[in-house]
Amino acid sequence: MRLDKFLKVSRLIKRRTVANEACDAGRVLVNDRTAKASTAVKAGDIIEIQFGTKAVRVEVLDVQETVKKEGAAELYRYL
Repeated sequence: MRLDKFLKVSRLIKRRTVANEACDAGRVLVNDRTAKASTAVKAGDIIEIQFGTKAVRVEVLDVQETVKKEGAAELYRYL
C-alpha cells in the first residue's frame, strides 16, 4: 500500500493530500529513510512523522485498504 494512503487509512494524518504534502516536505521517514508518498508500506515497517517540534514513531502491524474508525488504531502501535 502507498505510504500516503496508509497514513490516511490509519488516521495518523487526517487527509491524503496533507499526507502527500508531508512526504514531499521530507517530514516522513520509513525505516529511517526519507520517504515519498508512493513508498510501499508493509507490516513491520517503522514510520516516523515530524509534526513541528514533536515526532511520532509507529510500527506498522497490519495493512488494510479500508478500516472503520474504531479499528484504525489496530493498524499500528506507538514506539
